[in-house]
Amino acid sequence: MTCLMSAPPRPETPDDAARPVSALTRLSVSRFRSHEAVRLDDLHAGSVVLTGPNGAGKTNVLEAVSMLAPGRGLRGARLCDIQSNAHPGGPGWAVAADLIGPFGPVKLASGWDAAEDRRVFRINNAPARTQAQVGDFLSIVWLTPQMDGLFLGSASARRRFLDRLVFGFDPGHAGRVSRYENALSQRAKLLREGGAQAAWFDALEIQMAATGVAIAAARLDFAARLGRAAGVDFSGGVFPTARLAVEGGVESALRTRPALEVEEDFAKALRAGRQEDQRSGGASMGPHRSDLAVTHAGKSMPADQCSTGEQKALLIGLILAHARLIRAERAAPPLILLDEVAAHLDAARRGALFDILATLGAQVWMSGADRSLFSDLKNPALFEIREGIVARV
Repeated sequence: MTCLMSAPPRPETPDDAARPVSALTRLSVSRFRSHEAVRLDDLHAGSVVLTGPNGAGKTNVLEAVSMLAPGRGLRGARLCDIQSNAHPGGPGWAVAADLIGPFGPVKLASGWDAAEDRRVFRINNAPARTQAQVGDFLSIVWLTPQMDGLFLGSASARRRFLDRLVFGFDPGHAGRVSRYENALSQRAKLLREGGAQAAWFDALEIQMAATGVAIAAARLDFAARLGRAAGVDFSGGVFPTARLAVEGGVESALRTRPALEVEEDFAKALRAGRQEDQRSGGASMGPHRSDLAVTHAGKSMPADQCSTGEQKALLIGLILAHARLIRAERAAPPLILLDEVAAHLDAARRGALFDILATLGAQVWMSGADRSLFSDLKNPALFEIREGIVARV
């Protein structure tokens, strides 16, 4: 796939110059799903809009942007599944970008090392020491149609949603979650196979208790901060305010007791529950069983009991509150990726969304098949994807 564009960046205004930004000025994508090679230049800190027919690859470009940040991207796909079908045995996919952020210009790159089946990052052309190091430069939030069923779906989906939001503020959170899940899996394997020494279980359970309490504490702290941000009506009632709560045994204990005491009791409970956990094949308690509860504050109604339109509006409100929180605490707004969001909003909510996004000062990447839905945006960088060509409009 080739990409054609030649347009100057939007002139800066005094307000732009005074506002901290995080914006991609160039994006290059190679061997990524349906895209052989795409390059988008002369991007600015406003809106980037991708239009074109369904199946043209708009979401693939948004996913490529999301892969510049740590984590598994907006689809949560395996690294090998992102590889272009035209290069099944060649070099792995790659995404590179020039970023203007609060620390000045920086070059970021992410890709798949197919030979070792691992994710690689580069910062200013040098290998990144850790994924968390990349998170210091760039934060990304997104909303996709697949997230519409969040409040009606499983608790595990809501946990992943919450953990992704936490990671935007605490890059070490992903490592804690990974260590906890690895210890949980190893313990379950030992229980299933039988015959392991008690010392092996003790070591794993101590690790689970320490990392599990740290995970729960990070979730509680972040949910409180996000709840305060989400509780402020910044849309004139267009997007309802939400109340948040993290529900789980460890989280409940942390609300009233010191973390070290909760950690000790958690380890004891795991030790005492080995026989039951051997029968169930898991662990009966821990942050892997927690849930995020969201309530429509204006109606005092759980989100899963709200109408489809209200659930969508609540979710948008949470994403916007998260972006506002990042801007307040990290000195610059995040990149915001909105996949097919405008098409599912009426004119009033769509206009309100565009107004709020403008006040955030974030670079917002949006996709949609109908270009007219974005006519109210001010001076967007508009690209059309059609028949293997990405062209600036």
